[in-house]
Order: sequence, then structure tokens, then C-alpha cells
Amino acid sequence: MKKKNTGLIVLGVVIAVVVIIVGIFVSNYNSLVDLETDVEKYAGNINAELQRRSDLIPNLVNTVKGYAAHEEKIYTDIANARSRLAGASTMQEKAEANDELSSALSRLLVVVENYPDLKANQNFIGLQDQLEGTENRIKVARTDYNDAVKKYNNKIRRFPSNIVAGMFGFEKAEYFEASESAKEVPQVSFD
Repeated sequence: MKKKNTGLIVLGVVIAVVVIIVGIFVSNYNSLVDLETDVEKYAGNINAELQRRSDLIPNLVNTVKGYAAHEEKIYTDIANARSRLAGASTMQEKAEANDELSSALSRLLVVVENYPDLKANQNFIGLQDQLEGTENRIKVARTDYNDAVKKYNNKIRRFPSNIVAGMFGFEKAEYFEASESAKEVPQVSFD
């Protein structure tokens, strides 16, 4: 009778250990899925704000063109940067295209300083306000995204989540980082 009780106790302990291990794996898997979904959601937020800014730019450029028709290089740079942003597929490509577009927009806004009538134009003022608000939303979206990436990347590297991540193919996410060229001050010439 003691052997039977000992066997049941051992079986109960084995079952309990298996349940605990399965519970840990399921909990870690679900946590990784939640964090990966957050990264995807915040990436979508960045994409939405970048698209909003991209949609505002043609109106802003057309308004400025009426006053500063001879600034063709800036308009071309903006169009090229918008195209590059639209075609970007990775976060790094989006970050680089975003920096290029920001630089071109900065040069455009410097040109605007030479046209007092344009700065007083209500259409231009409204577009500039919308663009400024969008830039702020992009900044917040980038911060939220990078925070989510940090949490996710930390989770897939920590034990025992790293085992689950490896088993189910969870991979490290890219941060949305400014490129080296974005750290340079744009050069504007009024020749």
C-alpha cells in the first residue's frame, strides 16, 4: 500500500511540474505575442503620421511655389524624399527617408522667410500649423514605438522567454532611429 501511495505522490508531483512548465511557456508565449502586437501597432501609428505629413506637403509646396517659383531644387528634393518614404519597407529605410524629407522641409521653410507676403497667407499659415502638429505626432509615435521595441526586444532576450522566442521565431525588432545625415544642419543658399 505504501508503494501505491508513493507512486501516486510521484505521479502528482510530475504532473504538477509539467503543468507549471507548460504554464510558464504559455504565459511567455502570450506575453511575447502581446508585445509584438504593440510594436506592430506603434509602427502603424508612425506610418499613419508619416502618410499624413506626406499628404500635407504637396499643398504646402504648391502654396510656396506661387511665391518662390525659382526654388526648383527644393521642390525636387521634397518630391524625391516623399517618393523614397512611400517606397520604404523597413523601419531603417523609413527613418532615413523621414530624415531626408525633414531636411528638405527645413530648407523650404528657410526659403519662406524671404517672402513676407507668403508668411502672412492664411492658407500657408494653416498648412504650416497642420504640418507642425503632424511633426509633433510623429515624434510621439516614434517615442511610443521605440519604447514598445525596447520592451519587446528585452523580453525575447530574457530567460525563459528567450527559449519560447527561439522556438516560435520571434525576432528582434528595429528601432526607428535618425540617420547620421539627420544630425547635420541643412545647408541653404540664397544664390
